[in-house]
Amino acid sequence: MNGKRTLSLAALCLLAMSGCSKKEEKEAEPIAPVQVTAATQESIRRMVTADGVLWPKDQANVVPKISAPVARFLVNRGDHVKQGQLLAVLENRDLAAATAESKGQLDQSESNLRSTQAVAVPEAVVKAQTDVDAARQTEDAAKRLLDNRQKLFEQGALARKLVDDAQVAYTQAHSQYLAAQEHLRALQSVGKQEQIAGAAAQVEAARGHLQNAQAQVEYTQVRSPISGVIADRPLYAGEVPAPGTPLLTVMDISRVVARVNVPQSQAAFVKIGNPATITAADSGLSTPGKVIVVSPATDPNSTTVQVWVQADNPAEKFKPGASVRAAIVTGTIPDAVVVPTAALLPGSEGGTAVMVVGADSTAHEKKVEVGVREPDKVQILSGAVAGDQVVVMGGVGLQDKAKVRIVKPGEKDEDEKAGKGEK
Repeated sequence: MNGKRTLSLAALCLLAMSGCSKKEEKEAEPIAPVQVTAATQESIRRMVTADGVLWPKDQANVVPKISAPVARFLVNRGDHVKQGQLLAVLENRDLAAATAESKGQLDQSESNLRSTQAVAVPEAVVKAQTDVDAARQTEDAAKRLLDNRQKLFEQGALARKLVDDAQVAYTQAHSQYLAAQEHLRALQSVGKQEQIAGAAAQVEAARGHLQNAQAQVEYTQVRSPISGVIADRPLYAGEVPAPGTPLLTVMDISRVVARVNVPQSQAAFVKIGNPATITAADSGLSTPGKVIVVSPATDPNSTTVQVWVQADNPAEKFKPGASVRAAIVTGTIPDAVVVPTAALLPGSEGGTAVMVVGADSTAHEKKVEVGVREPDKVQILSGAVAGDQVVVMGGVGLQDKAKVRIVKPGEKDEDEKAGKGEK
């Protein structure tokens, strides 16, 4: 009797221990807390991203046209200037003296032109007219003499030789008269114009010398060809810039241009006018822009195509030379299955996967094919459908068919709450 009771108690203890062990195993099964969101069907933008360097909208290296010491600078590095503003002055005393000399030569030439027009030509014309009158009178006298001797010869009162002499004298007088007339006409037309034209040409030559001298003086006043900011001023007053060396550098950074290299496979989607976003690599500062240049050639070394993205820079926060990333929108895909980028995980058998939570609070790994990407979301071509509850937090290390507990963003895990309560 006592032995039977002992066996019954032992059996009960074994059953109790077995039940406790199963309960502990059940409680030991992990239930991972996760956050989920539904895969949606919406439009997604096709984007091309590439790294590059910022350049100014415009830049001018101001190189003086003449070699002379710098008399003084009127600006410093960092100063904002307007187009045409005086930036520096070079020594110009010798050029100013040459300008004064050229001005005197011009005045002398103009005076000579006025004299030629008002005095020299009229005097020559008057003399030629006097010569014509004298030649006419000589011709008339020779004609009268010839007529008289001709009559006397016909009356037999004069020898033939005297008539012939009178004929020769008349012919010579007539020729002189014609020559005087021709000379007068030449002075009144071609001669007068040529003399005035010669004097006018001397005036123009003197004016050209003066303009050249004045230009040399103007070149000593160095002005800004564009509006912008002084980016460099390597010299000091009194120094002479080497030939071809910039005296100053002016940059227009009211707009900046990101020159980025796009892979050849993606460059076909990029068009002039595409909207884009430029983001600074160091500060994360972003600004909208648009594509203004797509290179027609591919760089054979990098097999990339250079693309220029221009953006406004009103506060001048973006500095030329900084590294940036450009995100170019090349199109929009409607009705795409979209999940957050955080939902993508490396697949257990390679590739890309997402963890989908079913109604049974069990996570199922689904291998997916990814399409276009935006910074915070991605297109799913296959493997998931709209409405799937995909894990966006807590999926790293989560096994397929693992039990999960869905928590809301900002909600603390119950085990964590319990642990804090125990403490």
